[in-house]
Amino acid sequence: MRRVANLSILAVLLAGPVVAQQPETGAPLSSVRLPAELDRVLRDYEKAWQARDAAALSELFAEDGFVLAGGRPPVRGRAAIRSAYAGAGGPLALRALAFSIGGDAGYIIGAFGPKAEAPDTGKFVLALKRGPDGRWLIMADMDNSNQPRAPAPQPTPSPASPR
Repeated sequence: MRRVANLSILAVLLAGPVVAQQPETGAPLSSVRLPAELDRVLRDYEKAWQARDAAALSELFAEDGFVLAGGRPPVRGRAAIRSAYAGAGGPLALRALAFSIGGDAGYIIGAFGPKAEAPDTGKFVLALKRGPDGRWLIMADMDNSNQPRAPAPQPTPSPASPR
């Protein structure tokens, strides 16, 4: 059963997504309008994050969902997500760049920043699955910053030993 679910998600990801093309001007990608049931996922996420409500945030995830944040190890399961997000939160505005749904699997590719009219500070991919009650749940939340990574420190050569 799990293999079928994984194949369904893969099929949705490989299917022709609704994609906003970046203009050659280098301007930010345009937002796309989401169906109400997917937009609810983003608005509920914003609300829980802004309220610093780790319990509400974890309930947006599938019981076996993942958080795959940049620079941190993976977190799996609602209890671990609730614990990982304890005390986290603040200003957040999410916008969708692309999405696709097929059957009980889907995804949203998006960008985020501190407020809607501010420049994006990062991007995300939400892999979604429809829960038993028909509500879309987050199976995986992958995000990272738009800031370039700091270069890895280079080892300092040891001084040549005297001969």
